Amino acid sequence: MRFGMNKSEIILSAVKYFGRDAKRINHFMKVYGYAKTIGELEHLNEREQDILEVAAILHDIGIKISEEKYQSSAGKYQELEGPPVAAVILKKLEFPAPVTERVAYLIGHHHTYDKIEGMDYQILVEADFLVNINEDGLDSSKQGLDSIRQIKENIFKTKTGTKILESIYLSKVN
Repeated sequence: MRFGMNKSEIILSAVKYFGRDAKRINHFMKVYGYAKTIGELEHLNEREQDILEVAAILHDIGIKISEEKYQSSAGKYQELEGPPVAAVILKKLEFPAPVTERVAYLIGHHHTYDKIEGMDYQILVEADFLVNINEDGLDSSKQGLDSIRQIKENIFKTKTGTKILESIYLSKVN
């Protein structure tokens, strides 16, 4: 990583932040894995790839405060509360301001799908959907399959993300 920080240290910071919340830790690790893979196979430049990976690790960092403050994990609250928490973590790790700003932007918009700007943003959204489809149980019913097809049509734009989505969730039904 060109920002002088290894992603494992960011992961460790996020693990410490979430503490015993294995569900949240496992979620961000899965999103990180998909985001890293999609970004590499879509040939992001190094800066975009690094920003994407950092944002994937920290994308739901606002959920803890959202649940405490609003008794909700709704996306709008995560988008509101996540960027300041991420900024504190990245400042402690001495990230440059422009990187922190883009990561905070991605975290602050990762549940907003109508004006996706940048491949890092697109891939973060796709990676999060790949994980959420399973975690939310959409893949286990006819109605869920219809929802997955809609998600594919309306959200997925990258070749790699689409291939992964089809392979995991739609290959048996296409």
